[in-house]
Amino acid sequence: MVKSNMVFSQLEKIGNIQYEGKQSKNPLAFQHYQADKVIGGKTMKEHLRFSVAYWHTLTADGSDMFGTGTILRSWDSYSGMDLAKARLEAAFHLFEILDVPYFSFHDRDIAPEGATLQETNQQLDVMVERIKDYMKHSQVKLLWNTANMFKHPRFVHGAATSCHADVFAYSAAQVKKGIETAKELGAENYVFWGGREGYDTLLNTDMKRELDHMSIFLHMAVDYAKEIGYTGQFLIEPKPKEPTSHQYDTDAATTIAFLKQYGLDKHFKLNIEANHATLAGHTFEHELRVARIHGLLGSVDANQGHPLLGWDTDEFPTDMYATTLAMYEILKNGGLGTGGLNFDAKVRRASFDLEDVLYAHIAGMDAFAKGLQVAHRLIEDRVFEDVIQHRYRSFSDGIGRDITEGKANFHTLEQYALEHPVLKNESGREEQLKARLNQYLLEE
Repeated sequence: MVKSNMVFSQLEKIGNIQYEGKQSKNPLAFQHYQADKVIGGKTMKEHLRFSVAYWHTLTADGSDMFGTGTILRSWDSYSGMDLAKARLEAAFHLFEILDVPYFSFHDRDIAPEGATLQETNQQLDVMVERIKDYMKHSQVKLLWNTANMFKHPRFVHGAATSCHADVFAYSAAQVKKGIETAKELGAENYVFWGGREGYDTLLNTDMKRELDHMSIFLHMAVDYAKEIGYTGQFLIEPKPKEPTSHQYDTDAATTIAFLKQYGLDKHFKLNIEANHATLAGHTFEHELRVARIHGLLGSVDANQGHPLLGWDTDEFPTDMYATTLAMYEILKNGGLGTGGLNFDAKVRRASFDLEDVLYAHIAGMDAFAKGLQVAHRLIEDRVFEDVIQHRYRSFSDGIGRDITEGKANFHTLEQYALEHPVLKNESGREEQLKARLNQYLLEE
């Protein structure tokens, strides 16, 4: 690892996190995540492809809408580019301690914005060169990067969907630089997250124009990636609300409809976030299933929301019921390809010690490792598959097979219904299936 004269004693004291098994009482050890353990022909590390989110882990200060920050890191004594460089050193220490294979960032996470776009890009270039230097001496890779086009006041009306052409142009320049950064750092994906791509009221909104503009923007990105030879996967991350009341990428189904409407589905896949799913009124596994059955499941932002709060709390994932059903969908998808499980999650406002960052990542990694193991056994034992196959067995022959193969019509179906007036439904056994799932979760 490249070393500078900025040494962070808290991190230096902590050795690499090791697997100690489920009986371990050590809070700085894995109980379920065993990186080299082979499951279904791949190691856990290959299945899970964990990633640390730079913004929550390195730049977040614990502030929320009701209070200022509570988290003060040793590197926060610096400012400007010195702060950016200090964070970067700390980041690679953390990556090494956790032995994660990937990380992700917004452009403004790694370098501060300057007075002009030119100055901003120059500062970004400096940090990209430093990241490249760190990556040469590390096994960690860039899962994805993206552009922060939601924080600055210029994006008050959106970026690609802004009512102002100058903002559209600035956004294009920012994403152009982002795609160049992705190529330079070997990012396996590039994410489009429309933080303000939506509207608050239709009284001042031309929705059709804004959707058209967003599609034009994304097609430009596709064209530019081809122009410079960037071959990473483009991803769109659905989110239903916050900050706008109506996001254009509300959920997986809405986003897929948009991609198909504008001929973008061959170029984009979805980055599904658990907390965004629940904000949209869906379960995490529902959103994963929708993306999967359309062949568009690309990557995952691994977190969870608070069931009693109606905003994006971005908690670290500890609900093993959710992680198991998520891994079930991912395994049925054949894995995540170039995607991964990115911890778009932050420690709680009251968890302000540096060790809390490690505890949080360990908890999340263990929860998904346990989910992987349980999901693999469920699929091997065909626990759900056999029930589903039996439930829809009437479509395997007779009139059901005619329906499936397109041989039936309203005339033949009417005749069948007249000749077979007795209909006997069967129980869906939902409670039994949930008990069965619990049994697998609780097995030692």
